[in-house]
Amino acid sequence: MNRRSVGSAYEAKAASYLEESGYHIIARNYHDGRYGEIDIIAESPDKVLVAVEVKYRSTDAMGDPAEAVTLAKQKKISNAFVGFLKRNGYSFDGDFRFDVIAVSKDGEVRHIQDAFFYAGMR
Repeated sequence: MNRRSVGSAYEAKAASYLEESGYHIIARNYHDGRYGEIDIIAESPDKVLVAVEVKYRSTDAMGDPAEAVTLAKQKKISNAFVGFLKRNGYSFDGDFRFDVIAVSKDGEVRHIQDAFFYAGMR
């Protein structure tokens, strides 16, 4: 399998995990032409809008999957999320957060809520 199909499989696993946890999936693979992609946008059971970055590692050699969400990646996700809010009529005053779902080589899913704060610079 190529990287995109592997990534899609683990993003599907993360989306299923979120749905089983009571989240409503709003978008998957949301693309903002200027800033990139957000893997999953969902609404939590307590009505918080959540941008989710999914990370997978097939080995431990590269470290924990969550460590791959660098400050540069956080900025891209933050800016893409602002684009999503604007295009879809969401208020900037609403509750939102940035989560990471790390999937380990053995398929274990770890959901890190509030993994980082808004880092954008639109």
